[in-house]
Amino acid sequence: MTTIATLLASTISSVWPDAEGLPVADEIRGLLAVPPDPAMGDYAFPCFRLAKPLRSAPPKIAEALCAAWKNEDTASVQPVNGYMNFFLNRANFAAGIMAELQEKKDRFGSGEEGKGKTVCLDYSSINIAKRFHIGHLSSTMLGHSLKRIFDFLGYETVGINHLGDWGTQFGKMVCAYKKWGKKEDVEERGIDAMTELYVRFHKEAETNPALEDEGRAWFKKIEDNDPEAMEIFRWFKEVTLKDAARVYDKLGVSFDSYAGESFYIDKTEPVIQALRDKNLLTESQGAQVVDLSEDNMPPCLIIKSDGTTIYATRDLAAALYRQNTYHFDKCLYVVAYQQDLHFRQIFRVLEKMDYPWAKGCVHVSFGMISFEGEALSTRKGNVVLLEDLLDQAVSKAREIIEEKSPNLENKDEVARQVGIGAVVYTDLSNNRIKDIDFRWDRALNFDGESGPYVQYTHARCCSVLRKAPDFSGVTPDWSALTDDEAQALLRLISRFPDVIREAAAKYEPSMITRAVTDIAQAYNKYYYEHRILDGEPAQAAARVALTDAAKTVIKTGLYLIGIEAPERM
Repeated sequence: MTTIATLLASTISSVWPDAEGLPVADEIRGLLAVPPDPAMGDYAFPCFRLAKPLRSAPPKIAEALCAAWKNEDTASVQPVNGYMNFFLNRANFAAGIMAELQEKKDRFGSGEEGKGKTVCLDYSSINIAKRFHIGHLSSTMLGHSLKRIFDFLGYETVGINHLGDWGTQFGKMVCAYKKWGKKEDVEERGIDAMTELYVRFHKEAETNPALEDEGRAWFKKIEDNDPEAMEIFRWFKEVTLKDAARVYDKLGVSFDSYAGESFYIDKTEPVIQALRDKNLLTESQGAQVVDLSEDNMPPCLIIKSDGTTIYATRDLAAALYRQNTYHFDKCLYVVAYQQDLHFRQIFRVLEKMDYPWAKGCVHVSFGMISFEGEALSTRKGNVVLLEDLLDQAVSKAREIIEEKSPNLENKDEVARQVGIGAVVYTDLSNNRIKDIDFRWDRALNFDGESGPYVQYTHARCCSVLRKAPDFSGVTPDWSALTDDEAQALLRLISRFPDVIREAAAKYEPSMITRAVTDIAQAYNKYYYEHRILDGEPAQAAARVALTDAAKTVIKTGLYLIGIEAPERM
């Protein structure tokens, strides 16, 4: 597709050298489409895009371009109703894709367009003293995948876990611990023990409202850096992060920074002063706000009527800190869609402060997740802990593997890869803004559109390659890959680099999930229709090379969405 786009751009400029507003190769690549009927060609370019700048009818443009086309070794062409249809030279197309894959190997699809640019990613953002539940899955894996995608395109990336570690609730936690807690219990049971203390605090406060004042008093001590309060507060953070580390380790996720809300407390005053200096703060019922009525938004609260800051103030401070520290070109906030207004307010305030880099701040929103058809609610106690979900997925995968492949070596390791992969695939399989209903029968289906299906296809490719003889001294006969099944697979592989860039541009890892699933399905169809190792050595070498190409791209795609690729299943 890239070759055709480049050649077509050259043909257009040669026919109309003085015309303005004509599409360049990158834009043409995005306009090329696959006709619904294979008899109409492998690709089609809509000449309607050229009608306005050339002031000509699309059918005439298509005829002129076809007449000027001089690249029959790449594709023959045909004008059809305003479209320029391309019929690939199938053997040359296969040779070209294979040459590119051979050159880049497992870096196929990577790029250097991000060189010298930095992307900060704010994702996962767990709360201190709370268990890591399934509701954190999307933020964690979307952010992790986007980090890998931008890394793959040459960007410098900074993964930030913006911890929820500030607020009155932590005063209540300390208060509860001082009244009823035991250090040994918290050390042994971790967050479960802290959660019980927090629940007890609220239950006791129903009959003893004075507890609320005690909780606020302890938080004031935290704000004032009281030694005892800070020692307990920091300990709670350590226990939480130790608990979370187990989950992150299972998911293969890591961060470059754990700077949370508390990190920015002493950095809010410069932000407030800057807002004052620019005359952006106005008083509203004793509070200080930034008026956003011109933008059809409620005012952005900066200082509450009691003189304390709010999380919006800390997010502004965080944005300034990240720009000053990392000099980001983009700062992505991977947070659920319910915070859409909050981030629109924050970004607009930054713009009103005349920071040109504010346009690089992006809210990457996503939908909600339910489990087996039931909505989740922390308050109602209907919560699925993420570690429990992952462990259950591994256990279920182990049972399936025992049934399907009883003689498989390293069953526990493969079960881990498949179980975790099934959870991650489910989370990243649909457009991120759509709500997700996690169901076991879909997640662990080895025959459907699932993580295990794609992983199994990778293992199948590895099996074929293990059985293949050594073709290192054989020149492949690419004419062996001119059949419809091979060409369909090659077209999907050739488009993979474009998919990665689209996923980065739209912050949409599901595009890669979809692409790698399509490639797996296309390879399986090819596998069932053709005897890969039979025939002349040169033809078998070409088919084995195609298998290796499919394996390579599937593994890369799975890596980019945060899933491992087992070699045996």
